[in-house]
Amino acid sequence: MSGPTQCFGPRGVRRGAALTLVFAGVLATAAVTGSLPRGSGKSESFATRSVASTVDRDEVADAAARAVADGKSGKEAAEEVVSRSGDRWGAVYDERQYEEFEQALDGSYTGVGISAKRSADGQVEVARVQPGSPADRAGIEPGDLLRTIDGQRVDRRPVAEVVALLRGDRTEAAEGSTVVLGVARGDRRRTETLHRARLTTEPVTVRRLGPPRSAASSSSSSSSGAVMIEVDSFTRGSGAKVRDAVRGAPSDAGVLLDLRGNSGGLVTEAVTAASAFLDGGLVATYDVHGEQRALYAEPGGDTERPLVVLVDGGTMSAAELLTGALQDRGRAVTVGSRTFGKGSVQMPSKLPGGSVAELTVGHYRTPAGRSVDERGITPDLTVDSKAEQRAETVLSGLGGGS
Repeated sequence: MSGPTQCFGPRGVRRGAALTLVFAGVLATAAVTGSLPRGSGKSESFATRSVASTVDRDEVADAAARAVADGKSGKEAAEEVVSRSGDRWGAVYDERQYEEFEQALDGSYTGVGISAKRSADGQVEVARVQPGSPADRAGIEPGDLLRTIDGQRVDRRPVAEVVALLRGDRTEAAEGSTVVLGVARGDRRRTETLHRARLTTEPVTVRRLGPPRSAASSSSSSSSGAVMIEVDSFTRGSGAKVRDAVRGAPSDAGVLLDLRGNSGGLVTEAVTAASAFLDGGLVATYDVHGEQRALYAEPGGDTERPLVVLVDGGTMSAAELLTGALQDRGRAVTVGSRTFGKGSVQMPSKLPGGSVAELTVGHYRTPAGRSVDERGITPDLTVDSKAEQRAETVLSGLGGGS
């Protein structure tokens, strides 16, 4: 899926949160290095000892193999080892969960169509509702507060944990399964029973913000206003969509890049998005078992257009990587609240019995060498409320309209 460190509760919720954070960079480095297991049935040849984790991959595999040989669950045995390891983001998925994970990287998932964020007063607020989703059909709207999920109070829980409960864990997350939401809108409280559905996301949306008020009232102004590019997640193809949106924007229009609630995804897509605003150069460094590697932007990006990046506590992993690159390179002004702080890298390997273990193998750093993990990124302008309005004002001051 920390500025402030997120501490997931029971192992089941934590596992569900990790699965839900497809977008939290799990598989990210594997996607970069081409080491994703593709159903070969063979384990990937990773180093046996991770510098970033106290769990040994071979220890996990051996526990799974022994359990399978005894007629027990290899997945449960592997989970027990990982749970003792102290690897905060380590997780073990069964084949169905892993398939769901892969589908999510293509922008498909099972859920109710709600994106959540932390409200100004610390509650969990509906940020977006996917059109045509179960939540949309139930009349849930952005701005509604989520108070309970299946009877559990969530108003003060971490957003990542709330999303995990919305998606469900293991078999309860199947298409057609139910989730009961307690929702508040003003003084009105109500309960909605929703059926999870297979949904396809649109990770990137683009809209015009219009010219500044002063320009709108002047017939001599030729300002085209600004372009808002909202990136919900870095699923496959999202980076190219960001690049195309920038290339298609009017030449005098600034860009407001909204990464709020973006829980990450494929690092390769984040690097492609960075390439839309940079003319080559370093995007991030990372280590895998202590071996240092680097990610670079492609040359030819738009380095002149005014750019403001909106972030919040739901901005995670690959989205933090992009934010850190644009901030360190002096390419953008960042506005909002401190980001989540998920800067670790996981790699998957197939275990005996068919489950997949993902163990932390390293961490990434911004171009200036800053570690993101458990620290997050502090924006240039910290705003607790009306962040979008402030970001538009900043963009207008940069000459990019608003």
